[in-house]
Amino acid sequence: MSETDSIRSTFRSLRNRNYRLFAAGQVVSNTGTWMQRIAQDWLVLTLTHSGTALGVVTALQFLPILLFSVWGGVLADRFPKRTMLMITQSGMGVLAGILGLLTVTGSITAWQIYVFALLLGTVTAADTPARQSFVVEMVGPEDLQNAVSLNSANFNLGRVLGPAVAGLLIGLFTSQMTGSGWVFLINAASYAAVVTGLALIRKRELHADTRAKRGRGGQLEAFRYVRTRPDLLAVLVTVAVFGSFGLNFPVLLPLYTTQVFHSGASTYGVISAIMAVGSLLGALLAARRRVARIRLVLGGAMLFGLFELAAAVMPDLGSYAAMLALTGMCGLTTATTANAVMQTSVTPELRGRVTGVYVLVFMGGTPVGSPIVGWLAGAIGVRWTQSLCGLLTVAAGLGAAYWLARRTDRQIQTRLLARPHIAVVARPA
Repeated sequence: MSETDSIRSTFRSLRNRNYRLFAAGQVVSNTGTWMQRIAQDWLVLTLTHSGTALGVVTALQFLPILLFSVWGGVLADRFPKRTMLMITQSGMGVLAGILGLLTVTGSITAWQIYVFALLLGTVTAADTPARQSFVVEMVGPEDLQNAVSLNSANFNLGRVLGPAVAGLLIGLFTSQMTGSGWVFLINAASYAAVVTGLALIRKRELHADTRAKRGRGGQLEAFRYVRTRPDLLAVLVTVAVFGSFGLNFPVLLPLYTTQVFHSGASTYGVISAIMAVGSLLGALLAARRRVARIRLVLGGAMLFGLFELAAAVMPDLGSYAAMLALTGMCGLTTATTANAVMQTSVTPELRGRVTGVYVLVFMGGTPVGSPIVGWLAGAIGVRWTQSLCGLLTVAAGLGAAYWLARRTDRQIQTRLLARPHIAVVARPA
């Protein structure tokens, strides 16, 4: 395959007009969202000087996902996803605007940030299953793997731009509180791009999706289905540990910045952006693959954990940031492939609910993991805490691989040289 064909294959979903509109709006909104995350974390640290408080606000933002994401998947299976997204995205914009006004005027307090984090998480619980399962309606099943990967690349492009811009904006103001407030207001305005893109989508060009029937037990049906699929269970177990502990960098990075490297908001923004560059590369590599394979989820999780462990012992900021880039690349390859596996291997009428289960496991573990990680960072130190998170992720990927092999009467095959990989393969007769 020529380089031109390779590029076309990587970005093939963008041939679809509806998906181009959706992706363009997401670039703007994702950048604003990551700006707000950086500003929110920094504001909490400025007000409280506490790693535990940072863990609490992260947990509150993800707690509704733990409680309501499967319910959000039920709504996504029953109602038009485009309409749902216009409502949820508008709601997020309003919340960001109010938070920005309170912060700019100096009226913000820690408890108010907690409340807004909880409200934002509640809207996100309905938004995420609808947004992820809407992709197949725009591009069709044949390009779903590619579109899911490009969504992750889009998300991480925002992670590259957002932290750097947020760090610079906060640093421009004498008061870091005022700078954070303006970041929140800019994020509020960014949601207009998403809503506009959704409004311009041509409904007649959407691929018809099977709508779930009304009735009780909609949430339970998704769990019953997943229980019959050992392959999906292995993915979910790996993702649960990976999301709860491995990906707790919103808690760890501000503490590394202030306690280990003794730097400020600009440095925090830069190292967050460097990690996002690696994540962006991982998402683009995943976009080139036409088939999402479980071995990439399990192997990617193990590599992610090893790189996270290696980063924890790096002696200086430069080597730490370089290792974060590799960690981010493996992390997004894992997350993107897991998402694609969950969406491409289920029946259409269950796609929203199974996506809700995936969101529940992937993001819903954060309310449990974040306070624990924040507390551990204060009790045993940031470096030891990150090392422990990496080890747990390695153990989850390896354990899930061996469990899946036993459940499906297969064996683990590994190769350390010439394209290292781990695979679950059929036992020889």
